[in-house]
Amino acid sequence: MIACLGLYGLSTFNISQRMQEIGIRKVLGAGTRDILALLTGRFLRPVLIANVIAWPVAWVLMRGWLSGFDQRVTLTPLPFAIVAIGALFIALSTIISQATRAARQPPVVALRQN
Repeated sequence: MIACLGLYGLSTFNISQRMQEIGIRKVLGAGTRDILALLTGRFLRPVLIANVIAWPVAWVLMRGWLSGFDQRVTLTPLPFAIVAIGALFIALSTIISQATRAARQPPVVALRQN
């Protein structure tokens, strides 16, 4: 929950900093879907990179920890994939409200902000 709150704060700050860019994109013909894709893609990329880095580390640590038990358990990629999909869903759900609000705002309002 703390990570979601941090991601929400980061998205709010970043979107408020990019409001003029969003307004210019809308004036030049970008639709709400284009702006949503731009903003969500920008925030989902670090989540994907974090998963790519964390998977091998977690795999090695979990194999070492599980090998200490008497009954062996095979470690499959399924738990890692479930966690990655869950992390992407949580990141997308925390970002989508801010991105939608910024994308649907009229360009005049966005360009007047400093």
